[in-house]
Amino acid sequence: MGKQYPIVIKSWRDKWNNLSHLFDYTKPIRHSMCTTNIIKGYHRQVRKVTKTKGVFPNNETLFKSEYLAYHNIKKKWTQPLRYWGQTVQQFAIKFSDRFQLL
Repeated sequence: MGKQYPIVIKSWRDKWNNLSHLFDYTKPIRHSMCTTNIIKGYHRQVRKVTKTKGVFPNNETLFKSEYLAYHNIKKKWTQPLRYWGQTVQQFAIKFSDRFQLL
């Protein structure tokens, strides 16, 4: 094993102590930690706004554009995250000192 991808296997073995902590969490929490589609979709929509504008005169202008883009993107978010109800409850149990249900 590991002959086809020796560098990947070595990386996993070297970092196994860090990687194995992921399995301490339940499936809903792991799912929310590993889901990147939401983040990628958000970045894609922000890039649409910033890409059409060639140059921003200063950072404040860029921040304002991103802020307005966020508010427009947020209006389109209607679908809840998968397993979110279970995830929130498990966060509240596991991290009771840092996470509170409203």
